Amino acid sequence: MDYQEYGREHTTFMMFIHGGGVGGWMWDKQIQHFSNVHCVVPELIGDDMHFSIEECARKLLKIIEEKAQGKHVTVVGFSLGAQIIVKMLSLNAQLINNAIINSALVIPSPITKKLIGPFITLSFPLIKNKSFAKLQAKALYINQEYFQQYYQDSLKIKIETLTNILQENMSFAIPDNFSQVSCQILVTVGEREKGIMKKSARLLVNRNPNCKGVVLSNIGHGVSFANPTFFNHFVEYWMKEGRLPEGKIIH
Repeated sequence: MDYQEYGREHTTFMMFIHGGGVGGWMWDKQIQHFSNVHCVVPELIGDDMHFSIEECARKLLKIIEEKAQGKHVTVVGFSLGAQIIVKMLSLNAQLINNAIINSALVIPSPITKKLIGPFITLSFPLIKNKSFAKLQAKALYINQEYFQQYYQDSLKIKIETLTNILQENMSFAIPDNFSQVSCQILVTVGEREKGIMKKSARLLVNRNPNCKGVVLSNIGHGVSFANPTFFNHFVEYWMKEGRLPEGKIIH
């Protein structure tokens, strides 16, 4: 798996795991902010059309094992990347001290999964359409600075890869042993996200006593894009002080 690495000399380690439809570039503002931290930013989607959440989780744990070398480890993930973190914790939480799970879907939808293939076949040409890409980018709070990168990623993705990613995304459920994970976990979801996303956040919080959860006010799917300054500060304060971000606490 390809990844970018920054600040190897620092004593704190962070891994930022991007969502579907975007790449490691989504964390540019975070890398700039955490310049005094050893950061690793993986690229989940390679040339291989096959995608597996579990396979990604295992590869990322191996990178942490090789690179962190006893450092304090925080992992941050968005959407698909957040699902991968949930899987990583269930496989080997001992490597991770703090986990920040942003907008993770953990309620499987078998019917939707079955419809993904036909839906993608019909809609795939739209994904290559620049006007449609602009609408999608707006929904994710991707501004003009990053739109071209987002659009280029859209042009490169293969229909088989996209289908595979969406099937993995729609069938993901909380692993049974997630309740036994002992590291500190912060779960966030946007106030303007779909009900199923808020329900997913509540399920995660209620499944593990070490989970704290917050609904972020006036935010949809993509807090790190929508307000990177707010996101960077709450990540930093939670890592250092255990302070929760502003929002409605999830019970």
